[in-house]
Amino acid sequence: MTSLLVSPPRKRGPRPNSRLREHLRQLPLSLNLQALSLAEGLRAALSVAVIIALNEYLQWPPLGEAALAALLTCLCDPGGPIRRRVPVLLAFTLVGGLATAGIGLARGGGIVVALPLGVFALFCASFVRIYGQSAQQVGALLSTVLVLALDRALPDVTQAGIMAATFIGGGLWAVLLTMVIWRLHPFLPARRRVAQVYRALSVAVGDLQALLLAGGTDETAWTAHAQLHWQAVRTTIEAAREIVLDTLRARGASNTRAQQGLIRLETSDQIFGGMIAFSDALERGDARQRAVAERLLRRLRPLLLVLAQSIVTDSTKSNRQIARAIAAMAADAATLPEADAIRGIAEQIIDRLRIAYTLAVPANFLPGAGLDGSAPSLRERLLRPLQANLIWRSPALRHALRSAVVAAPALAFTMIWFTPYDHWLTITIVMTMQPYFGLTYTRALERIGGTVAGGLVAVLVGLVCTTPISIAIAMFPLCVAALAVRAVSFGLFIVALTPLIVLLVDLGQPGTSEWLIAGMRALFTVLGGVVAVVGCLLLWPSWEPERLGQEMPNAIGAQGRYAATVLSYLLGEQPIIAVERARRAAGIASNSLEASISRALLEPVFASRQALEAAMVIDAALRRCAGRSTAMMHDPAIGSTLPRATWQTWRDWIARSTAALAAGGARLDARPTASVEAVARIGRQIELIAGTLERLAG
Repeated sequence: MTSLLVSPPRKRGPRPNSRLREHLRQLPLSLNLQALSLAEGLRAALSVAVIIALNEYLQWPPLGEAALAALLTCLCDPGGPIRRRVPVLLAFTLVGGLATAGIGLARGGGIVVALPLGVFALFCASFVRIYGQSAQQVGALLSTVLVLALDRALPDVTQAGIMAATFIGGGLWAVLLTMVIWRLHPFLPARRRVAQVYRALSVAVGDLQALLLAGGTDETAWTAHAQLHWQAVRTTIEAAREIVLDTLRARGASNTRAQQGLIRLETSDQIFGGMIAFSDALERGDARQRAVAERLLRRLRPLLLVLAQSIVTDSTKSNRQIARAIAAMAADAATLPEADAIRGIAEQIIDRLRIAYTLAVPANFLPGAGLDGSAPSLRERLLRPLQANLIWRSPALRHALRSAVVAAPALAFTMIWFTPYDHWLTITIVMTMQPYFGLTYTRALERIGGTVAGGLVAVLVGLVCTTPISIAIAMFPLCVAALAVRAVSFGLFIVALTPLIVLLVDLGQPGTSEWLIAGMRALFTVLGGVVAVVGCLLLWPSWEPERLGQEMPNAIGAQGRYAATVLSYLLGEQPIIAVERARRAAGIASNSLEASISRALLEPVFASRQALEAAMVIDAALRRCAGRSTAMMHDPAIGSTLPRATWQTWRDWIARSTAALAAGGARLDARPTASVEAVARIGRQIELIAGTLERLAG
């Protein structure tokens, strides 16, 4: 499997300059213009501009904290349904306000109190990435809040309360603007494109049904049908794939919403493959096969349209209609003999439809969701990732420790030799350091280059804008630019963000030279970037250019062992402690796979985009397998729904199939027939993985 994912090593050129150019080409310094969002930039700029204007009118310094909170809260917005975004934004606002007050009070106790507390807080802010992409983003921004809070000692509880209240007020204003006044839908373009694929499939199904009703046996008619529709569907799938992958790059590989679109697209692609096989078999089918196929197609065409609509709207109103249609199609297919080729193809298509249907219920996509689609309890969501990552093999734990260890001397330096600018040293270290050396190195180059270029922009703006009002006005387009390009390129984001910060400091310290501010920021950024790279090089580095090809089979095998152990537990053959060990191992394996995918997404020269996409599909499918396995373990009545021998057959099939996939195979034995929905879902996900690997190998 590794050979499918990793390109052969490039031959080195004979000249040093050629090697340097080759090295620079391999750096993940790419532009993703699809991620440009002017609306996000305007919204964030408005959130800050209103508070700055209010500050200019009231001349009340704590409003600067509110402006910072509003900007960071806009950066924290993960996108997706409001019910998932609001808790993230409110949590950041509340924790940020409490940290501002608490750390500020601790700073008054001196370095002996503040330094250990600050280092521990930075460790926690980094380690929180174990809870997913949104938590990782919150933790990174909270690190900035923590470092800035250590800049000043708050004299008493009253002043601390004022600072906390202004931070929370600024954050709540940004939440109000983001969630109520000016709502954006960053995933809507991808959902529309995927829905378009299902509509294109529906058109092709309708034409195939008409061909059957006409009793067509002419080879020319079947060829014309294939030429008319299969190319159109394939073109639609590839166009959707571009948008979905751009969304993944912009929002992160582990983003649940982005993964949902990817699995829906992969499912439609496999339905498309099934339809091609269906058409080919029907061309030579007998009257009975064609009659059953016509009934199947008659139900399939509107079903695809309903699925397309639910993908766009995220509505669950049609779920019962979808479930009835799938059940009816399964009953129609069952009227054919078990060994009939038409029946086999139809059942494969129906299984893919079931995957698309379960994704129509947003709760069903959450790892660990119950059999009814309900989300796991808060206690489980908090404790499971924590237990799975409190071991040295966890990349998240090593990264959090490395960040805290490297940041500690920088924090001590800023506390002993304090200036208004040296917090940029610690912020650069914490924000630049990544779990893997290659990412840290790239981030350092982007941050250093962007800071130097942005500092020059700030100086030019400062030469033109010499009054507080003109500086405040100039900050608006800079804020728009920074937030609009933040997903396009990290380097461009820093170029736009640096003059914004320089001018913001200038507003707080009137009369300070822009040259001094820009120069100090550039100096501390360069120093912080170098420290971050050296720290990542010396402290538990991870050298893994080929790790993705290793992590994928590891994750498949680990999740298969977890599912098989759960079934053994239901059979009374394994103790609960064995299930816990298997669950933790599976969680670590999936976390490692997601981390590897995240790194690969940043590399435009990745060997095979198809292989990267396959890895993301497999990762999402494995997470769903884990959720179903956990749901079965907590359902005491499920063991009595099938005979013991059937459960044993399923356990052996899951163990055998996942072991074969982990070893590099893509062909599976026939899935057991008797099942309950929970274990059938695991079977369908395993077959989805097999289909993905088979397409990749081909």
